Amino acid sequence: MREVRRKAIQKKSRHKWKGKLLALLLAAFCCASLVLMETQHAQILSLSALRHRLVEKKKIAFLFIARNRLPLDTVWDAFLKEETRFSIYVHSRPGFIFNKATARSVHFLNRQVNDSIKANWGEASMIEAERILLRHALMDPLNERFVFLSDSCIPLYNFSYTYSYIMSTSTSFVDSFADTKEGRYNPKMFPVIPVHNWRKGSQWVILTRKHAEVVVNDSTVFPMFQQHCKRRSLPEFWRDSPFPVDPAKEHNCIPDEHYVQTLLAQEGLEGEITRRSLTYSAWDLSASKDRERRGWHPVTYKFSDATPLLIKSIKEIDNIYYETEYRREWCTSKGKPAPCFLFARKFTRPAAVHLLNSSVLGVQNEAKAES
Repeated sequence: MREVRRKAIQKKSRHKWKGKLLALLLAAFCCASLVLMETQHAQILSLSALRHRLVEKKKIAFLFIARNRLPLDTVWDAFLKEETRFSIYVHSRPGFIFNKATARSVHFLNRQVNDSIKANWGEASMIEAERILLRHALMDPLNERFVFLSDSCIPLYNFSYTYSYIMSTSTSFVDSFADTKEGRYNPKMFPVIPVHNWRKGSQWVILTRKHAEVVVNDSTVFPMFQQHCKRRSLPEFWRDSPFPVDPAKEHNCIPDEHYVQTLLAQEGLEGEITRRSLTYSAWDLSASKDRERRGWHPVTYKFSDATPLLIKSIKEIDNIYYETEYRREWCTSKGKPAPCFLFARKFTRPAAVHLLNSSVLGVQNEAKAES
């Protein structure tokens, strides 16, 4: 009897021990699961926060092409005040440095590219300068849009509006149309560049990251432009180049007015662009006495031209007509009618500073620029 009782107690003890062990294992499992869930939750929150930061910090790269210094840097300083969603790159003449002696804005200090070249208007060196700027800007993975600007450009609106306008669409802004009247296409480009891909437009484009990479990686179209797209010789340049036998028979091609447009057409990417520029220029068709040179350069606005009426008239433009394609481009942003232009050129420093100090430009500057 005692033996039976002893065995029963031992059996009960074993069951009790197994129950405690099972409970302990269940508790450990629950704790481990809880720790794992907490860890995963923390990782999800961390990834979500990182993604949020990356989205918030997507930047616009402003790419300036300058002769030397930037005369309108104080205007851009007011435009960029207290903003972080941008980066700046400047292509100036080789050896020129933006330091405290040559720049009036901290945003431009040491922002020159270190491999600049001598870029001349109407030559392939101008588009090579653009490619150099893009190569530098693409090194920053947060740069999502790439805006080309001249040293005479001014912003027309504040940064927030400009940023929203540019980033609200997945397309590049590239003024591009069929060049059927001026005969700038050189038949020597065929068959690499067929005539049906030949385009013309403003060099002041805004590119997505994808299209910026296409420009930088191009090894087909650019060599053709170097060889066969050249500006007709002008008398003031005859000292630096061989005298043409018959200037009237020279083929005339301005590389920076055709390159990006033709390259994107060549790559079949025209469906990914908004076919207009966001930079306003007024082309003077009557200023030059030489008929051949009329319209070659845009109007330069001086101090007396810089009026509220001028800026108002530019901001009110809501469509662009392309004569060679019989196409009217109505300007929109986020699916709604919008002004066509965010930037304008060409402005002298006195004109731009006058507009800034008169609070005509919507850059929301706190302090007025020095004259």
